[in-house]
Amino acid sequence: MMDEKLKQELKERLDDASYQVIVEKGTERPHTGQYNLHFEQGVYHCKACGEALFADDSKFDAGCGWPSFDQEIEAGKIKEVFDESHGMRRTEIVCANCGGHLGHVFNDGPTETGLRYCVNSLSIDFEAKD
Repeated sequence: MMDEKLKQELKERLDDASYQVIVEKGTERPHTGQYNLHFEQGVYHCKACGEALFADDSKFDAGCGWPSFDQEIEAGKIKEVFDESHGMRRTEIVCANCGGHLGHVFNDGPTETGLRYCVNSLSIDFEAKD
């Protein structure tokens, strides 16, 4: 759960669309996010707190319209939360450090992990590898 002080700080620092996704658990429209078809080398960080969440080598094109990863950069960086919103049963993923909403994880990934972390571009920032 995200604390009220951080919510206020993010309200002042983030654009409205990012705030709506990260704090209010919204979802960007598919195929609109800047990292959907982004495949440069580097690390994806939580836009709310800067925590490193995903590495480029775990990213793949799932064809779903959102950035997809098959594992977190390090165990414990992502927290899973049961989600029954919108009449569905899903597993929400949030940043374990700050509680910011990232997206959802599904058990239909094509790689060895069998996972597809479906992430909103609006909830992450990318740091290119030197």
